[in-house]
Amino acid sequence: MTDVPIQDLRPLLAVLVSFVAAFFIVASYRSPNVREGWTIAAALAKFGIVASMLPAVLDGAVFEWSLGAFLPGGIEFVLRADALGMLFAFLASGLWIITSFYSIGYMRGNDETNQTRYFAAFAVSLSATMGIAFAGNLVTIFVFYELLSIATYPLVAHDETDEARSAGRKYLAYTMFGGGVFVLAGTALVYLIAGNVSFTAGGIEELANADPGLAMLAFFLLAIGFGVKAGIMPLHQWLPEAMVAPTPVSGLLHAVAVVKSGAFGVSRVVLDVFGPELVFDLTLPLGFSAGLVLSTIGAITLTAASFIALRKDHLKQRLAYSTVSQLSYIILGLGLFGWYGLVGALLHIPAHAFMKLTLFFCAGNIHVSTHTDYISEMAGIGKRMPLTMGAFTVASLGMAGIPLLAGFVSKYYMLIGGIRMGMELTPIAYYLVGALLLSGVLNIAYFWPVIYTAFFEAEDDHDAKPLVDFRLGGESRSTLPATDGGRPEDEDADDPDGGDDDGDGAAGDDVDEVVERAGSDDEASEGSDDDAGVPDDSDIPDAEMDDLPTDEEGVVRPDFDTSERDFSEPAERVDTGDYAVDSRPSDVDVPFGVGRSGDAESAEGSVDESDHGHDDHESGHDDHETDHETDHGHDDHDDHGHHGGPPPGGWERIDGLAALLGRESTWFTLGPILTAMSLAVLLGVIPYEMGFLELIELIVDTRLPEEVMRP
Repeated sequence: MTDVPIQDLRPLLAVLVSFVAAFFIVASYRSPNVREGWTIAAALAKFGIVASMLPAVLDGAVFEWSLGAFLPGGIEFVLRADALGMLFAFLASGLWIITSFYSIGYMRGNDETNQTRYFAAFAVSLSATMGIAFAGNLVTIFVFYELLSIATYPLVAHDETDEARSAGRKYLAYTMFGGGVFVLAGTALVYLIAGNVSFTAGGIEELANADPGLAMLAFFLLAIGFGVKAGIMPLHQWLPEAMVAPTPVSGLLHAVAVVKSGAFGVSRVVLDVFGPELVFDLTLPLGFSAGLVLSTIGAITLTAASFIALRKDHLKQRLAYSTVSQLSYIILGLGLFGWYGLVGALLHIPAHAFMKLTLFFCAGNIHVSTHTDYISEMAGIGKRMPLTMGAFTVASLGMAGIPLLAGFVSKYYMLIGGIRMGMELTPIAYYLVGALLLSGVLNIAYFWPVIYTAFFEAEDDHDAKPLVDFRLGGESRSTLPATDGGRPEDEDADDPDGGDDDGDGAAGDDVDEVVERAGSDDEASEGSDDDAGVPDDSDIPDAEMDDLPTDEEGVVRPDFDTSERDFSEPAERVDTGDYAVDSRPSDVDVPFGVGRSGDAESAEGSVDESDHGHDDHESGHDDHETDHETDHGHDDHDDHGHHGGPPPGGWERIDGLAALLGRESTWFTLGPILTAMSLAVLLGVIPYEMGFLELIELIVDTRLPEEVMRP
């Protein structure tokens, strides 16, 4: 490896190019095409600058630019492109190109406001990201770490709703005033005990001779400070709430730049501040080393976040907790002392980036094309968006660690690393291996319901509970109308003889005939006393009564006369006690679902008598989605004709050829989805040829002692 860094301006140019472009983006606000042209030009230029340094870095060179000492003690503001920095910079700059095209399709397709501010803030955020990647010491990385929090705040709070502003404030509180303070304190402590804050391959030598207690404190201050952005529990709450941001923000910044800057910071601390050997040697009173504590935190986080993801019906929320879980793979792997564990941890940085970017892009494309955000409303959507959901399936399989995909390679290395560590050093590592395996099963558990709902359920015949009872798995009822509170009508319901036991036959009539008769009876019976015998709400049977009206198959049916029924309102719910939501009423805080106040209020208003069936469906379903949008800050898109879930008549079927011709969605969004998915496949098949594995092996080889080098 080159002993003397090469003095070069390219690390500085990589930082500045998008920062300068932000001014041109703002100046071009009157011309969207020019504005977005600056974005793409800056992304290509940044990637070109970074890529130009890659061959020399793979040969062991280091590029450096220094502003000189700017703090007492000779602390410099220095940018250094070494192998570890290149891993992060090459990844983020390359994916910014893909995200720039996707942003154009998403922002225009969703008719978002403040698009100039969005593109400008995005450019500044990438400058801060490059600064983190190329920072040469703890002080420099701290400066860019805080700048990244400031630059991404406008993106998190982009919608300017109360929820978005609240998410933005929490984001700043956690990452800037929380994590940043920890990083600053850890940096000061490292300088106090070592007199040096420069990143050194294998760790700062003076720390090995420092007081172990102070060194341990400095390590956890830095690890927790950077770990806030990586979403370690219990400091993860900002990340799911930040999902109110536009999907491209969730994709690049919350799957690549922001959260990866936290994981990258932890990598710098383990590999270039303390060194893997010292991290393993620093022990707590109970015998746990600092590395094992770090891995244990990662194991707890990845397991808990996977369980929480099972509970989320909102697709982006499920993906957010999946991000919390997957980032903890990196944290866990960094604590595994050995060649395999470290290679797996670093390889999971690009692997997770490609897969999670694909998943977020798919979620955004579904939202733009169908305004559907909830998994329980996606029954049959695979026939409407075959390419999008196909890419989602491939990326989901990769996240679960299926072979020939990126996630398998990185997790395989970590599993081998954990087993070898358990055999050679400490049996505690076996528990970490168990956590990795359990998380893989949980990945399947929370991704499979999305795939199953999209491809194997029909709009008019699904129970909206993909895996487990609501709210763990979805809503408590179908999103299409059903007369028994969530389950489709039995086939025999159309049989005239299949009515209520009392013989009135109303329950067995054709629905349209009942609606027509109800409408005509309403007009004829105004001001009359003919309906004096109609029971009021208090007369409707309760679950605890023994005389419940049932049909021939024993299914409980509400017993009421339809002559006074207003079919713009949902039928009165009979509490039979046999539904999942009855036996497990854990959704009391959700403003939608059976028995919620939103249902009673959502159907107010009259209906055209000429088309009761369709109007009832649209009224109830649109108001149902309005609750969703109000709850998640998307009520600014009310000008669109359809609001989530299948439209009346079900999804339009689009075959593969038609989808490729642009009928599924614009290629500005579909192209980046397929590109990111292809990268995830390529990394799983040819990781070495893509350059990432070669770069990672160079990083690990130069940071481990000889006795634990590559097997």
